[in-house]
Amino acid sequence: MVLLSWNVAGRQRRVDEQADLVCAFGADVVCLQEVTPATVAGWVSRLEEVGYEVVVAEMPLRRESSRALGVLTAAQTVMPLAPVANVPWPERVLAVGLPALGETEVVNVHSPVSPKPNLAKVRTHEAIFRHLAAHADHPRLVCGDLNTPRREHPDGTVWTFARTRAGKLRPERGERWDTAETSLIRGLEAHGYRDAFRLVHGHELKEVSWEWPRGGGYRLDHLIVSQEIEVEDCRYGHAWRRDVGLSDHSPLVADIKVR
Repeated sequence: MVLLSWNVAGRQRRVDEQADLVCAFGADVVCLQEVTPATVAGWVSRLEEVGYEVVVAEMPLRRESSRALGVLTAAQTVMPLAPVANVPWPERVLAVGLPALGETEVVNVHSPVSPKPNLAKVRTHEAIFRHLAAHADHPRLVCGDLNTPRREHPDGTVWTFARTRAGKLRPERGERWDTAETSLIRGLEAHGYRDAFRLVHGHELKEVSWEWPRGGGYRLDHLIVSQEIEVEDCRYGHAWRRDVGLSDHSPLVADIKVR
């Protein structure tokens, strides 16, 4: 089964171009981030036209100190699940079940960026970690734009955005922030989860999924899978970002199956 996860950057004028690529790609599961109140109807219509069922996180028309940006998940059959508890911005996290993939639970995430008020980013990561760390009788995965880490090292350790460029913990953010951001990338390993991209490529490969216009960037887009899920491939489709400029994020593509 092929999964496609992509932050589409809320670009209203380019929805048709983006949808052309996504629909033609034909992934079994599509997880989109940064869908907006102005673009969601277009996305749902285009995906349903080619045979997907679509579930969209409930989205406010406005969001304090931020654009209203939501997530959307599509597959041949999608079963909405109970919302992840205590997520500060519910439109950013969507949990669904996939009957065609052994009842696998897919948690589609767009983490708030660090400057957002009231520890929105920290609380989002903490809520998702609690949800995924709890026992479940079905396979699980979390994918999307996690807005972390700041830096990855060849030994597998990471620096989060609670740290400076030199890796020093910023006192105004502190240990709680550092732990929250690390939790989804490394902390779930104790519960049997694995970073799909690193599982395939190891830790020495340098890769970015979001890039500054003048170069340099971060690998912000991820797929973390529970131990029942086998990852045959995981890669980034940089051409959609670099060659045609349809988003500032590269899509993540993975070939997976349930053992």
